[in-house]
Amino acid sequence: MSKRSTDILFQLIQSLEKAEKRHFKLYIKRSSSNENLKIVQLFDALDKMNEYDEKILLKKLPAVQKIQLSNLKAHLYKQILASLRLLKSAESIDLQLNEQFDYAHILYKKGLFIQSLKILEKAKETARANHKFTFLNQLIALEKRIESLHITRSMQDRAESLSEEAVRVSRQIDMVARLSNLSLQLYSWYIKHGHARNEGDEKEIKLFLKNNLPPGSWDEKGFYERLYLYQSYTWYAFIRQDFLQYYRYTQKWVDLFEEISLMKRVETGHFIKGMHNLLNAHFDLRNHSRFSEALEKLEAFAKTERVQENDNFRIHIFLYIAQAKLNQHFLRGTFKEGLSLIPEIKEKLEEYSLFIDPHREMVFNYKIASLYFGSGDYDRCIDYLQNIINDNVGLRYDLQCYARLLHLIAHYELGNFELMEYLSKSVYRFMAKMENLTSFEEEILKFLRRSFYIPRDRMKTELEKFLEKVKHFERNRFQTRVFVYLDWISWVESKVFNKPMYQIIHEKYLADKRSTSIAKKKLAHTV
Repeated sequence: MSKRSTDILFQLIQSLEKAEKRHFKLYIKRSSSNENLKIVQLFDALDKMNEYDEKILLKKLPAVQKIQLSNLKAHLYKQILASLRLLKSAESIDLQLNEQFDYAHILYKKGLFIQSLKILEKAKETARANHKFTFLNQLIALEKRIESLHITRSMQDRAESLSEEAVRVSRQIDMVARLSNLSLQLYSWYIKHGHARNEGDEKEIKLFLKNNLPPGSWDEKGFYERLYLYQSYTWYAFIRQDFLQYYRYTQKWVDLFEEISLMKRVETGHFIKGMHNLLNAHFDLRNHSRFSEALEKLEAFAKTERVQENDNFRIHIFLYIAQAKLNQHFLRGTFKEGLSLIPEIKEKLEEYSLFIDPHREMVFNYKIASLYFGSGDYDRCIDYLQNIINDNVGLRYDLQCYARLLHLIAHYELGNFELMEYLSKSVYRFMAKMENLTSFEEEILKFLRRSFYIPRDRMKTELEKFLEKVKHFERNRFQTRVFVYLDWISWVESKVFNKPMYQIIHEKYLADKRSTSIAKKKLAHTV
């Protein structure tokens, strides 16, 4: 993956689409000053570069001295943003409300108070309809200023109604702010640490939720209050690995958008994120049919104009659909078929590399490594795991740990026994240091070290004993974290029954599918 440039102007220009570049050229040509001619030349030079290099850039711009470049870049950056604001204003409620506020403020400054109030009233209607209480607060503040400083006779008892409205909106803003803070802090905890590792982590998370959940949260009826409340409980359940509760709150999150469908356009990013978490919940619970239904729904939404015309939404929905498709192959045991997804995923990750965070890269490296592992291509699996092990980004210590564990198992499968003792000790030390070592991982590491000395004629018996020992870990919530990262029970079963891992998982998938079909037929017959 290409190295990200840290130059913000270069990043902005590289993010522009053809229509946006064309609009910028038209916008800037309205002025014919020499400075604007220079920024067009700078724009064209940066647009043609694959990577930012200031020395090469200055060679392409002989009329620009090095001392001038910084100011010229700053001017170009502002002009591009101004052009984009004009182009994108029709697509964004936030931009429209800001524009209306600006107009009302200009009219107020010119002394045209009644005209200003009329614009403010229309803007307030738009803000209320779209649950934009922060904007509503700004609009009310300007309205109060006009009414308090000037006699407009716009409405009798205006002072009382405005005061009541301001108090009501301020209360809503405070509740939304507190709930959104709670959601963000819980999500941040997960990004840093992953799932709860022990009872100490669980106690910490429970206490944090108890101390920070605003009183009366469950009585709130507003869209944003409910959205952030459901998000908070989504992260809370996910951290605790209570996957049933995780599913319930992701479903509430998505259902909220179905209840108030207008908000799919206003808060498209939150809807896409909700669908992503719903897919993850179905994956964790092995809800095969519901997973497929949710994936089809997200793919259909990806084709809508709202998504296709917005860079941010298009990139994120690609990431979530790609991850879901990989997960679907993990569910079904169709690892080899899933390999066909990798070229397109890698191509898109390269295309969007300027906009994808290190955490997302790490997740994809692990997913692709797992796909190669399940397919039996252990060398390629190791290549992708090395990207995680060698990249110390300070995120997702759990993923760092399980990348090392899978790396160890891949070498075991390759028969690299001379490395096993060193690697197993290294993995043990790292996981212990990160406080990420559960009884299940200890049992795996012990068995691998012991397996070198087990005679071949006794290996099957020892594997069966090991399988019985580790199966009960699936019922312990603090031990199940490891199963989120790979179906380790199926891997052990593949050793016991001498079958490829993908075959074991696929057989389980077919059995689940048959039992679901039989259950549906019985239910239909009963009805």
